[in-house]
Amino acid sequence: MENFDTRLDLTSLTASVDAIRAEVGKVIVGQQQTVDLLLTALLADGHVLIEGVPGVAKTLTAKLLAKTMSVGFSRIQFTPDLMPSDVLGTSVFQPKTGDFAFRQGPIFSNLVLIDEINRAPAKTQAALFEVMEERQVTNDGTTYMLDDPFMVLATQNPIEQEGTYRLPEAQLDRFLFKIVIGYPVGDEEIAILRGHHQRRNLADALDAVTAVLTADQLIALRGQVHQVHVEENLFTYIAQIVQATRANKSLYLGASPRASVALLNSAKALATLRGRDFITPEDVRELAPSVLRHRILLTPEREMEGGTADEVIAQLVQKVEVPR
Repeated sequence: MENFDTRLDLTSLTASVDAIRAEVGKVIVGQQQTVDLLLTALLADGHVLIEGVPGVAKTLTAKLLAKTMSVGFSRIQFTPDLMPSDVLGTSVFQPKTGDFAFRQGPIFSNLVLIDEINRAPAKTQAALFEVMEERQVTNDGTTYMLDDPFMVLATQNPIEQEGTYRLPEAQLDRFLFKIVIGYPVGDEEIAILRGHHQRRNLADALDAVTAVLTADQLIALRGQVHQVHVEENLFTYIAQIVQATRANKSLYLGASPRASVALLNSAKALATLRGRDFITPEDVRELAPSVLRHRILLTPEREMEGGTADEVIAQLVQKVEVPR
């Protein structure tokens, strides 16, 4: 890593990030890019949608990230019969007082893992709109605020269609990133087999992972991310990339201004991950696919040609002039 004359003291942030990587690496083989994106989202205070076929450790990676922090953690398995009250909570009658009291659901935690988010019907998915964007739940006219920090990690399987419900665009737009996890490459699968053979069971491996970051420390690190310097021409660069999605002939739906904000915030977080207190065009280009792929829709014609969102993003980013 190059040495920079930083105006922010990122020593604590770098040490925390390295410690989390080391803890996750006790169990997970490879997936460096996935781990870096999760750490970026964590520092940028954003939610993450993780997509991949069964067996590529989507849920395990999310659980490991939670174990590296001393924060509240809850897991919600989405199913076709899950009701909004099963997620958010419900009013329960108290016979002694004759009143109703709100019983909080599992969403009231710091880090929430939603497994197979596309298995619940639309009304349950819609229950997440308010809580993911405004960090609050409204029940019977009363608003209940969630504790800080709050982050949703959701997983979904892109292949299986039976018994699933496609996430609406409004829901997808609330995720900072959509991370796509592929199969292990090279010798990674051999290392996975070796690790599985050496440990007695997965529970022992999870027990070996310890918390290295508290909620207060995470909030302080996020405060540093907010102070990252951004040159004026990079605001223009980010806006031009997002605006290009709205004028692209291959796209039926372009990205909203929320995507611009997401690209800015995540670029600032990635810069601190790389030991810098300023962002570069390379940070923006690197994060563009993860920020945009779930916020755009291909035209039917482009889909029939076999095009993908990532291909279109790569093409439009290539066309936008890089600031000097």
